[in-house]
Amino acid sequence: MDKYVAASSSSRPTIIQLPDYALQQFADSGTIIPTSACIEASGFDTDPILPRALGAYSLEGVLWGMPFNVSNPVLYYNRNMFTDAGLDPDDPPVSLEEWRDAALAIVDSGVSVNPVVLDSSPNAGGGWFIEQWFGRAGELYANNGNGRLARATEVLYDNDLGAELMTFLQDMINDGLAMTVGDNAGGQDNFLKLVDPATPGAMTIGTSAAMGTVLQALGSGIAPGLTEEDFDVGPMPGPGPEPGVQVGGASLWIVADKPDEQTAAAWDFVKYAVEAQTQSTWAAATGYVPMRADATELDPLAETYVTDPRFRVAYDQVLSGSDDITANAPALGPLRAVRAETARATAAIFGGADVEATLADAVVADNALIASYDERN
Repeated sequence: MDKYVAASSSSRPTIIQLPDYALQQFADSGTIIPTSACIEASGFDTDPILPRALGAYSLEGVLWGMPFNVSNPVLYYNRNMFTDAGLDPDDPPVSLEEWRDAALAIVDSGVSVNPVVLDSSPNAGGGWFIEQWFGRAGELYANNGNGRLARATEVLYDNDLGAELMTFLQDMINDGLAMTVGDNAGGQDNFLKLVDPATPGAMTIGTSAAMGTVLQALGSGIAPGLTEEDFDVGPMPGPGPEPGVQVGGASLWIVADKPDEQTAAAWDFVKYAVEAQTQSTWAAATGYVPMRADATELDPLAETYVTDPRFRVAYDQVLSGSDDITANAPALGPLRAVRAETARATAAIFGGADVEATLADAVVADNALIASYDERN
């Protein structure tokens, strides 16, 4: 993203893939052809596309990026540890209370001293998951409808819900029911802890996009004595008894000021990338969620959903939960930097810092980031 911003228009590519947190920044950039314009010009049919996927990359009725690799957080867990602790491996915890109860059962049974593995990564446990939990609870992470009704001017995560969530996680660590692998910069440390030969963890939350890689690694023998059949996937535990997530992942954007034939070719490629068959093949191989419903009716994904239901969990989460304004992730110009600040606060809280004071300080810093961004844009 930084290289793109710094580059001249002539050296920028014709098509780019951007993560969820880039929405407001690149919509503001003046360098993008809105996907809505391409759809209108070509008569492209959006009816099969999941409404929540379209909503994730829309601002004020304009679809900026075409959703491509849709993902959301899920719970990865060791089935053997569940069985040995007297838990039903086919009934993973869904609420935070159930998550804590399962962790307590695993510790009390002597199965593991690390039942829950946390991290404080900006794009996982220190940032993205917090946004997800706010959405699931039906509360706004930022004002003005998470920045979807009007430009957001402040974040709101230092409210009662934020304090309750952070206190819950801090208590899990203090009570010996969870441990943290820190900022998890490579996105692998929490998964590797599940197969630690000395003190393995039993559960972790991670992106559904990692599923194909995790199962492939287990199948290759990375963890002696464990196979891909020993691990399962459940909904992301969170506030309340029902699953629900905001769309994560990334989308495809077409860059402006290119020759007409290049722009047309880029749009042709985007259409190919989101065809039902392409999405079926992509989702079955990775764990990403197909961004269109009819992809689930085509093999290999249709067969995968029957033979390996783990791959369907993330898709079902996109279909569940509320459809109000909190179902959309926050749209903030400096969301990447906001997540980084939130992650620093989360790491401090995991280390024992005062929850309310730490959140309050982080909100002040994040609001300053938003104000600075708005002044520049």
